[in-house]
Amino acid sequence: MLTRCQNQLKGILVTGILGLAVSTGLAQHKNQLKPHADLLQLAKADVTDADQQYHVLMKRLPANRFPKTYYAAKDSLETSNSGWWCSGFYPGTLLEIYGQTKDKALLNESARILKVLEREQYNRDTHDLGFMMYCSFGNALKVEPNNEEYKQVLINSARSLATRFDPKVGVIKSWNSKKSDYLVIIDNMMNLELLFWATKATGDSSFYKIAVTHANTTMKNHFRPDYSSYHVVNYNPETGAVQERKTAQGYSNESAWARGQAWGLYGYTVMYRETHDKKYLKQAQHIASFILHNPNLPADKVPYWDYNAPNIPNALRDASAAAVMASAFLELCRYTDAASAKTYFSAAETILRALSSPKYLAKPGTNGGFVLLHSVGHMPNKTEIDVPLTYADYYFVEALERYQSFK
Repeated sequence: MLTRCQNQLKGILVTGILGLAVSTGLAQHKNQLKPHADLLQLAKADVTDADQQYHVLMKRLPANRFPKTYYAAKDSLETSNSGWWCSGFYPGTLLEIYGQTKDKALLNESARILKVLEREQYNRDTHDLGFMMYCSFGNALKVEPNNEEYKQVLINSARSLATRFDPKVGVIKSWNSKKSDYLVIIDNMMNLELLFWATKATGDSSFYKIAVTHANTTMKNHFRPDYSSYHVVNYNPETGAVQERKTAQGYSNESAWARGQAWGLYGYTVMYRETHDKKYLKQAQHIASFILHNPNLPADKVPYWDYNAPNIPNALRDASAAAVMASAFLELCRYTDAASAKTYFSAAETILRALSSPKYLAKPGTNGGFVLLHSVGHMPNKTEIDVPLTYADYYFVEALERYQSFK
């Protein structure tokens, strides 16, 4: 029988071997996947434009507020407090742009707004602390990797997120609700990256175990046979049994809400990166196949807000879903066989070309300072319809950086 130390050593060796295999695959694919020179040039120009836009946005933003969206007809900037689920995207985008342009004004602005956001590290009433805190303070740590204050904020954020996990149900609760319901949304897959970071930062494996358990339960209950996902699953809080499946922000309960599919694609790609467990890679590829082979996916691969919207081809497109997809594909292509990698890389290129066109990319000085046009927030609720959104900008700028990393 192996001793405890031998088991630990075995785990380290296995993880190291798996990590080496993944790293080798990354190097091979980076050599095989050659970005187009014109698109690289376009991506660089996009980041320059984004830098200019965020100068416009930061000048309009009231103190201690975070941008949500902009309504051109009224020249009106809608903002939120730090508790809104999108609050981390503004500092995150500032830092993403800074990483590519080294514009100190954006770095200074990110430091200012992070001080406003840091209070949310103790917020236990939201599942969105990954979006809020890892997309912001996580990016800040890339700039200042030895900043202990930022590390502690992230550790406290992970601890707060972990309080929403119930082992009986096997998932992190999303929305607070009546006691007989336990609501979990597909978006929550995006918050697990914070937990993986926390295990690496602290050595506490409980965060890792929560993330894996949540992903496994979600994989079991959120997906249909064609690998499209529901938006919401309602569990019995006492037994963990599924009580209801629905799609709150999509066209109907059985429809495929576009951004929800993108969250799943991105989330399970991260799961494979962090665990090297091939079941997550397969899940990400199944979701990718659903998206890319969907008969209602437009040629430019900027999806309609719902793949089953009743008024296709006149339905609104969702640039935010496209941006998330592009960024996810540019990571997923690093982990797969050569043929699949080429497919995902090409899909990301198609999306980036579309989002870089005048149809979706705002002219500098317009759009309230946001980068992308034409996103859809919550169609059934009639909120944030055909407007810019902070998370569309965030994942677009991230995708541009990922594409340029292949050169």
